[in-house]
Amino acid sequence: MIIEQLSNSINIQKHLKALNVDSGGVAILSKKAKTHIISIKDIHVGAANILKQDALSIGADLAVPRGTVIAKEPSVNCILIATTAQLQKLSKKELAQPFGLKELAKKLSTIVSLKEVKTVEIMGVINANDDSFFSGSRFVNDDAVQKIESMIEDGATIIDIGGVSSAPNAQSVSAQEELLRVKPILDAIKEKKLYKKVAFSIDSFEPEVIEYALASGFTLVNDITGLQDDVVCEVAAKYKAKVVIMHMQGSPQTMQDNPHYSNILDEVYNFLASQIEKAKSFGIKDIVLDVGIGFGKTLEDNIALIKNLEHFRSLGYPLLVGASRKSMIDKIDPCEVSQRLGGTLAIHLESVRNGASILRVHDVQEHAQAVKVQQALDNF
Repeated sequence: MIIEQLSNSINIQKHLKALNVDSGGVAILSKKAKTHIISIKDIHVGAANILKQDALSIGADLAVPRGTVIAKEPSVNCILIATTAQLQKLSKKELAQPFGLKELAKKLSTIVSLKEVKTVEIMGVINANDDSFFSGSRFVNDDAVQKIESMIEDGATIIDIGGVSSAPNAQSVSAQEELLRVKPILDAIKEKKLYKKVAFSIDSFEPEVIEYALASGFTLVNDITGLQDDVVCEVAAKYKAKVVIMHMQGSPQTMQDNPHYSNILDEVYNFLASQIEKAKSFGIKDIVLDVGIGFGKTLEDNIALIKNLEHFRSLGYPLLVGASRKSMIDKIDPCEVSQRLGGTLAIHLESVRNGASILRVHDVQEHAQAVKVQQALDNF
């Protein structure tokens, strides 16, 4: 007999098929292999006790505070630990229970229905301004076109063009000045029909700039304000553009002035959910979500968002993460912007592991390679 302890991160379906398990068994056993950890806050104590018993009855468990069984407090926070198969059973059980457990049942059903992210896209960054925090992303005119073509060769499937820095305390500029900066690059993209090779994104929240870009062959609007401006929604809908809805607390000029949240996950989730409904009300259907790493967040906030990205997948849209060379790396390991590639790769690979499907990066080739290697490891 040979006994081997396998990693929890193996591709369990691949290993089950290698054992010649029948297809039905592969599906059933795969659902038993993944464990979900779900935080449930402010649940009625009666509901917590019911959920605890129902979880135990199917082999799952619910961590609850002391005194829950005697209803010491009217409501409690708890943590549910269950496999995918157990969540499926629990979601059906709780549909018949009181104290708001029907709503929980619907949420559990959504969680178990989420499909794994199969493809990760690399979004390369081109800045047409001279004050972006990373000098390696600054390009003008012909240099920008050469860099775009280089990024395409390196594996970028999206190129994000911006003309205004969104770094903390960055100077604001007029829409006219922003358009003046990006126009030569947009014109070159249109003239050379580069939009036939790769998708282009405009990093702007100014309707005038966005419309010019969309008329030049761009198909994606990357709005750091999360569609706060109705006119941006109208322009995006007019061109049937895909939009990135990002969360930011405050503005680039104020966002790092002591950012604070009562609950970072809930507040970002609720904002994104609200803006999704706004986008849909304007007829926008193609949506990407960005939790806004570094935009009005502390280091702890950023880490919480990255580690819990899967929470936002239940909103039903792809997730973009852009932590490339950001200052959170410096807060962990003090270093210059030019020295943050290693930290960037670590954050982005963790983001992919937790559900991100688009990475906004300065270093395309390195990310394309890292993602390929990570996927090879995950598929083993």
